Amino acid sequence: MIARITTFSFDGIDAKPVDVQVHMAGGNQPAFTIVGLPDKAVAESRERVRAAFSAIGLALPPKRLTVNLAPADLPKEGSHYDLAISLGVMAVMGLFPADMLDGHAALGELSLDGQLGPTLGTLPAAIKALDLGLRLICPEVCGSEAAWAGEGNLAAPNLISLINHFTGRTPLSCPPPGEIPASAAGPDLKDVRGQDGAKRVLEIAAAGGHNLLFCGPPGSGKSMLAKRLPGLLPPLSARELLDVSQIQSVWGLLERGQLSRQRPFPAPHHSASMAALIGGGVRARPGEVSLAHHGVLFLDELPEFSAQVLDSLRQPLEDGTVTISRANRHVRYPARFQLIAAMNPCRCGGGQAEAACRKAPRCAEQYQARLSGPFLDRIDIFFDTPPVTAVDLTLPPSAEGSLEVAARVAMARDAQNDRYHTEEIQRDNRALNVDADGDMLEKFATPDADGQALLADAAVKLSLSARAYHRVLKVARTIADLDGATGVKRIHIAEALSYRRRPAVDTRTSNRSALAY
Repeated sequence: MIARITTFSFDGIDAKPVDVQVHMAGGNQPAFTIVGLPDKAVAESRERVRAAFSAIGLALPPKRLTVNLAPADLPKEGSHYDLAISLGVMAVMGLFPADMLDGHAALGELSLDGQLGPTLGTLPAAIKALDLGLRLICPEVCGSEAAWAGEGNLAAPNLISLINHFTGRTPLSCPPPGEIPASAAGPDLKDVRGQDGAKRVLEIAAAGGHNLLFCGPPGSGKSMLAKRLPGLLPPLSARELLDVSQIQSVWGLLERGQLSRQRPFPAPHHSASMAALIGGGVRARPGEVSLAHHGVLFLDELPEFSAQVLDSLRQPLEDGTVTISRANRHVRYPARFQLIAAMNPCRCGGGQAEAACRKAPRCAEQYQARLSGPFLDRIDIFFDTPPVTAVDLTLPPSAEGSLEVAARVAMARDAQNDRYHTEEIQRDNRALNVDADGDMLEKFATPDADGQALLADAAVKLSLSARAYHRVLKVARTIADLDGATGVKRIHIAEALSYRRRPAVDTRTSNRSALAY
């Protein structure tokens, strides 16, 4: 006799259906075998199933049980196969008809007392089950998460409740999805005294989705400014929320299925490894760049990161995806994030003249040489934050805070969305200036004659690469959007170029950095 039920294997955030086939046959010696390229966690499932059955008063029959996970050449990882295997075994034991499992998929980990514990990836599995016309059976604790995919799924606290459901005694249901809480108010720009120029570039970066690097002495407010960027961004759209939540589900960050429209803001320590930042490990899990999808990735003390780790960001900054290669497969995770970074001019800090570095300019040159040219070429805006003086701290708070700036950012983003929207792109997919390329950039960001002449002259004098040239155009287009201008003018090009200048390199008399902008 054979019983079958569907479960899922995860390739990134994509759930791939796996056909769980359970066969029971006679034999001289009892056996319980799992085949189909199971990893250690899947192979151990038979012991969890055996103990869970014993806890609820069931004993495995003294026969040969074979569980095949098809397709057999697809590697199977994780403990979430427990529930599907146990349901198949119960069906071949005759606890309920095997055809009762038709139209169902199952995902869950068994505890030794027969309870169902939380499992990773419930949301993408529920979405895939809906696409396949299946009802997902999941642990009760994951029911609210599965409910976001649609109605009809089942949430069970333990194996006994599933037996009662399939025998018609007590039907199961799924709890409704929880409410999406309002985004909590984050730190406000009013808390930052002075730094009007830095606030301006923060607004530009938020409006166009541009990558931004702050460089300045310690205590100049670089980290304060960076932490206020999420408060300037609009909440996640419905499609973005679904994308972000699937990544968080695979990582195990969705508590009780509660989603949030607040944009992600990972801020990894500079000691983070490549696997932690980009993704990887034994099971190729997503890294910080994927957790920052549709959000902001903040890298403080930028030159302290490993050069190899920083250069590994070059591909996701361009493509918006991360591909983790293994001997037998490739795993792809989305990673379309906005980078904001902060750094000191040199290891000594390079603050005000009385506390400046005595090794300038060599100290600054050596410190900033840790950042490769191709990596810096992917930064849209560079800004030097001047030191904050005692006079700045005594000034009254700014009359304009994050709420007012966020309103302007929202208007600029709406203008971009209207501009780049086509019939082929759904309205929920927001298009920003940072994503404009090719014909769109030429059509919407070509400056007037005076602006074109200024840009051509600056490209020669600043030795701008083709990538840097286009990034100047994108920033200028965003500045024009904030001004409400239909076209890009010379003043917009001039401001965009000012964020790619090559400052002086003498930290004894100036706090400016030595970055080759």
